[in-house]
Amino acid sequence: MERPVHDMSNLFAQLGEPSDEAGIARFIERHSPLPGSVQLHDAAFWTAAQSRFLREAILEDADWAEVIDALNRELHLRH
Repeated sequence: MERPVHDMSNLFAQLGEPSDEAGIARFIERHSPLPGSVQLHDAAFWTAAQSRFLREAILEDADWAEVIDALNRELHLRH
């Protein structure tokens, strides 16, 4: 059985954030760049539930991990 593949839109919907292309772009623009020392799940703009989801998905190498890694890269880049 293949693991489900999630995209950025699915991730933002799961997090309860606007999940359309423009909403995602605004979120990334508003919250980047994160300092290199700040882990994605520790960023101040997440709710406790969002932070927990992100942290657990990475620790468990869940099917969300790949798209969370992509978001992490985007938020640490200077746009």
